[in-house]
Amino acid sequence: MEKTHILVTGGAGFIGSAMAERLAEDPDAFVVVVDNLSTGSEEKLKQKENLRLIVCDVNNYEEIRNVFYRYGFRYVFHYSAVVGVQRTLRNPVAVLRDIKGIENILDLARTTGVQHVFYSSSSEVYGEPVEFPQNEETTPLNSRLPYAIVKNVGEAFLKSYYQEYGLPYTIFRFFNTYGPRQSRDFVISKFIAAALKNEPITIYGDGSQSRTFCYIDDNVEACYTAFQKGLYKNDVVNIGNDVEYPILKVAELILRLTGSSSEIQFLPRLKEGDMTRRMPDISKMKKLLGRPLLDLESGIKKILEDTRFIL
Repeated sequence: MEKTHILVTGGAGFIGSAMAERLAEDPDAFVVVVDNLSTGSEEKLKQKENLRLIVCDVNNYEEIRNVFYRYGFRYVFHYSAVVGVQRTLRNPVAVLRDIKGIENILDLARTTGVQHVFYSSSSEVYGEPVEFPQNEETTPLNSRLPYAIVKNVGEAFLKSYYQEYGLPYTIFRFFNTYGPRQSRDFVISKFIAAALKNEPITIYGDGSQSRTFCYIDDNVEACYTAFQKGLYKNDVVNIGNDVEYPILKVAELILRLTGSSSEIQFLPRLKEGDMTRRMPDISKMKKLLGRPLLDLESGIKKILEDTRFIL
């Protein structure tokens, strides 16, 4: 039987690699990962017969076109993006260039017979929230930073391509996701790495800003279920957790679980990009999972037990 060809862009990144591996668990699927390896790493991907990595820049039409025409994909997961608060603030032009990649993917998807595109958007599209929890249908999108604007533009592209060309889509708005293979640019992995070395844990502001944290397995399983069961077509789904933690409490929890002697150091609050609060409505995600989400303490313990978290 001919295998179902699936493309995962940004598939050597943290969430992309986990999604690609989950898709490749189906022996009837053949998963092609494309990544320019600017932040991703081939070490994040397990070797599988039905999973192939191609070093490719989706923002380069000629490169990504060759991949599309070679494999003939039925499904596309577009997870490629410049990520990380500090990185995106330092490189706003590079962030804006990702709009070209979104357009490339959708143009090629509609002309090569792709049946559905899954898109990784972000909680950042909400900007500074005006209501809690942040609901996919009612919360206004107040994004101002380049990264958030690009994600918002991507959502508009998917909705427009469905309206004009009939290309089905699902938008996943990712809230903070963490796990063993995450880079050190993100709060949980950064704090754990510092704690294990007994180095100072740095917090911007007084640490009262709150976030929710979703373990990678919950993220991937919810998205995979939407894909597998054909749920939330032409819709938007918040993917995250709905239990809030002040950043200071996160640091204190990591210190306790690691037995670290690290000190907490407070730095001036970031001028932009550090919202005071994040808390999504995850009613749709809970229906997809059909089980409780992993709590933060258990998730941190899983990271500490995982050999893939290497200092």
